Amino acid sequence: MRKGWLIVTSLVAAIALLGVAGCAAVEREVETALAADTGNTQQRGIWVSGQGKVSVTPDIAALRLGIEAQADTVAEAMSRAAQSMEAVIAALEAHGVAEEDIQTFRFSISEAWEWDRVTGERELTGYLVSNMVSARIRALDEVGLIIDAVVEAGGDLIRIHGIGFTVEDPTVHQEQAREKAFADARAKAEQLAQLAGVTLGKATYITEGMAHFPPMPMPPRMAMDMEVAPVTPIMPGEQEIIINVQVVFAIE
Repeated sequence: MRKGWLIVTSLVAAIALLGVAGCAAVEREVETALAADTGNTQQRGIWVSGQGKVSVTPDIAALRLGIEAQADTVAEAMSRAAQSMEAVIAALEAHGVAEEDIQTFRFSISEAWEWDRVTGERELTGYLVSNMVSARIRALDEVGLIIDAVVEAGGDLIRIHGIGFTVEDPTVHQEQAREKAFADARAKAEQLAQLAGVTLGKATYITEGMAHFPPMPMPPRMAMDMEVAPVTPIMPGEQEIIINVQVVFAIE
């Protein structure tokens, strides 16, 4: 009889120990889950985006222009293009455009073909040499004069591919736009916290998109007519620097 009671007592003790061990394992799992949840603070905050805009006056004009010459031979086309481009570069430099602000962005030699309506076939009519450059003009009040000068220098071979405006050093303006973007994000977060009846905490995550410069309108590619007005009117206008941010605020 005594041996039977000893066996029963041992079984009860073993079951109790297994229960304690099981509870401990469950508690450890709960603690691990809570720790993981606590570490992922970004998912529990208030996510907002903000945008900041600053209007600036451009101080650089980027003029894209070049020469296109066609002739019966490659050598003749290259010679005509080289002479005209030398004259165009000389006109740019004569109006204060520095040599380092003139850069070739495309040079090509191609065949020129025409469609013969009688034979229904293409015919080789010569060779086309294209030499295009971009010129950074810092004196914005002389952009019109410079365009007129290069048109005169290049003659019928001149091509104007467009003009754009930019800011040489946008750092200060980007800082201003960044301040406005963060203030915009905080204002949205404060409103959301008030609507939800919670207290807004510190920012726990911030990311910024790339600074955005909306492109300025550029005229289509065209050959300039020599009968233009004495001074071509060019207006730089204003440009917007836009910065976007995304911020996560904690909830206290």
